Amino acid sequence: MNRPIARKSIAVFAVALLCGAAAADAAIRVEVPEQAPGIPAYARITGEPLSNGPWVIQDGAWAAIPFYRLPECVPRDFNLLNLFDIPRAFACPLTVRGFEIWKNGLPPVDLAPIQTELRGLGAVPIWFVRWNELQAALADGTLTIAELWAMPSLRIGAASFFQESLQPVGAPATRRSLQIVAHGLLSNGTSFQVEVASPDPDSISSVKISFR
Repeated sequence: MNRPIARKSIAVFAVALLCGAAAADAAIRVEVPEQAPGIPAYARITGEPLSNGPWVIQDGAWAAIPFYRLPECVPRDFNLLNLFDIPRAFACPLTVRGFEIWKNGLPPVDLAPIQTELRGLGAVPIWFVRWNELQAALADGTLTIAELWAMPSLRIGAASFFQESLQPVGAPATRRSLQIVAHGLLSNGTSFQVEVASPDPDSISSVKISFR
């Protein structure tokens, strides 16, 4: 783990907390990563908040896992279904940049932003595995990066275009939604496309995963 990066990221987060407390009377926009360290997560997959199972981008045949931070930096013992890993995640380089909108201020004023907009830095890692294979791995409530790496169906991709718009569950937002659009190439040269559209990030209403 890169300790200087960790110290810098934690310092940025601490400054952001102080700024958030001072700006509690008005919505504020913060740039990621210049003014805030970004989501304290490695990838878009979680065991919560769905009551009927983990939250996974899947179309019934394939599952797609976009990485906000470099996969090689993910601790081998971390359960990806926990989503957040504070402060360790801040030590891992981001694969995206963008901005966050906070209604009253950053933590501890608000616990989550009311909106985030993210764009890829040019090669956002997206890993694909067969959905039935991933389901079997999720049965014990744990998913590590080593488990993903060992899956026979694993396809590793890099998105040359990645865009995510999120109004999170649990945030003080009047509308909650999630949209993801990504396309790029697998390691074998096959092109892929991922599209996610949901009126509520607590569920996934529309997913398209295609390979050409």
